[in-house]
Amino acid sequence: MTDARLRHGRASLALSFLVQGVTFALLVTRIPAIQDRYGISDGLLPLFLAAVPVLAGAGSVATEKVVARVRPGTVLRWAQPVVLLALLGAGAGSEVWQAVFALGVFGLAVGALDASMNMMGVSLQRAYGRSIMLGFHAAYSLGGIAGASMAWAGAHWDLPLPVSYLPAVVVLLPAALIGSRWYAEGKTGGEPVTAVPGQDAAVSFRMLLPLCLVMAFAYIGDSTVSNWSAKYLQDVLGGSEQLATVPYNVYMVTTLLGRAVGDLGVRRFGAVAVVRGGSVLAAAGFAVVAVAPGAWWGMLGFTLLGLGLCVIVPQTFAAAGRMFPAASDVAVARLNVFNYVGFLVGSPLVGVLGDAWSYRGAMLVPMVLVLATLAYARSFGAEPARYGGGHERARAADVG
Repeated sequence: MTDARLRHGRASLALSFLVQGVTFALLVTRIPAIQDRYGISDGLLPLFLAAVPVLAGAGSVATEKVVARVRPGTVLRWAQPVVLLALLGAGAGSEVWQAVFALGVFGLAVGALDASMNMMGVSLQRAYGRSIMLGFHAAYSLGGIAGASMAWAGAHWDLPLPVSYLPAVVVLLPAALIGSRWYAEGKTGGEPVTAVPGQDAAVSFRMLLPLCLVMAFAYIGDSTVSNWSAKYLQDVLGGSEQLATVPYNVYMVTTLLGRAVGDLGVRRFGAVAVVRGGSVLAAAGFAVVAVAPGAWWGMLGFTLLGLGLCVIVPQTFAAAGRMFPAASDVAVARLNVFNYVGFLVGSPLVGVLGDAWSYRGAMLVPMVLVLATLAYARSFGAEPARYGGGHERARAADVG
């Protein structure tokens, strides 16, 4: 593959990550507005929120099977417009069944999108021979900042959801389709990165399990911020309603900063050291949030959280690619399911503990889980699994 094609493929994939960051932020930061639009009760809302990650997990599992016959770039090319249109549908309906349908389509499509994006990212990182995965997720964070800012503007000026969502969809949908023309996937040792028949059996769940747990722990932390930061800042720390919209944006800004320099850290110190450092910093962030005397201390905690958590997920995908170089698409698809396990567990876990105990105490649970990542950090430097059939042995770690 030519250097120019790799560069174009890297840029177009970064655009897809950015678009998805905007889309997801527009959804999660306007959940109260969606609830009001459809008259969804507080008791029913958790079922709606849980359905999205469950369906996304199903979409990720289906993508594992689809990419055995269709390239991940093809899956991504068509999944991304569906996600955008589903977002618009969720904001434009008037009946509860329309919300159910739109969010159901969103969940299935976002599972396929997340899996295929990260498959391609792992593939391109292998072709580059150095860490670039954090850069893709930095683009996602940048999109999240843009989306959260648009959501803030919509809430500030009390814009109807269709008015808030339509400009983003009109701009991003054609941009994503045009950018998809330059999708590229790396190859190594003359072998395709995509799985071939029979490769899935070579992906040992026992070997992948530590990374699956780390992925779930990281997304429990991430979902705690996305689903509870606004409520926590307002109800527990006494912040204003307008200030309560800021923590998610602060979190996304710090994840952007951390990911923008994270690849350099991986090349200099290695993935294991970077993941360990991120885990400790994220745990410190949860501790500050739990004991914060006021809203601005809480904001400091969410800042530390962003800087710490931001490095873990991209490096988990990259580690799965290194561990199973001849079946990286299968490994990434299976690992991606635990993204949604984390989201599914994280939000209700904090809510149940907050109601039964205290929301301050609830923040200590994701803190402990993030710290548990330290026990699995060695998996990020694992040697590639060996395969029969003449598959080449891939690099065990990125090269600077």
